[in-house]
Amino acid sequence: MAEKTNAQFNHIIEECKDIFLKKSLDYGTAWRALRPVSITDQIMIKALRIRHIQETGSQKIADKTAEEFQGIINYGIIALMQQELPVEDDWDLDVREVEKRYDVVVNKVKRLMQSKNHDYGEAWRQMSQESLVDLILSKLQRIRQILKNKGKTLISEGMEANVMDIINYAVFALIMEEEKK
Repeated sequence: MAEKTNAQFNHIIEECKDIFLKKSLDYGTAWRALRPVSITDQIMIKALRIRHIQETGSQKIADKTAEEFQGIINYGIIALMQQELPVEDDWDLDVREVEKRYDVVVNKVKRLMQSKNHDYGEAWRQMSQESLVDLILSKLQRIRQILKNKGKTLISEGMEANVMDIINYAVFALIMEEEKK
């Protein structure tokens, strides 16, 4: 099962990376202007839209929920890249530099996914997509509290671990969508 999940993860990330790099060519690295709270809010908007569609079964904007999950993944990757970049640095990054940084973050997120899948026996495969969205929203609330606490936690995992979990939950949700086809 691990090989299948790794291949599915890679496929989902390849699609997200393709979108991310194309948008980087279109818009440059405008995302460098976003502070952690803004990135968190962007992910929240996407997760709340998915939840609303799941609950009501209706939508007026044609964007598919899969595109929202891809956005969650890419905003999560932005959050992790931003942590590594000094705020005062030049906001313009070359697309090759962006791609390198994207890959570094993805590799870290994938290693976490592999470790958790080993320990939990891929329990996410028994869950509903709705539960994954709820977990994303719960992690976002944690991040908001961590931000209010100026990034400090007493005994809990920090922002980075929560963001990596959010990315993996969104990947799992997209795997579920692909398996339904």
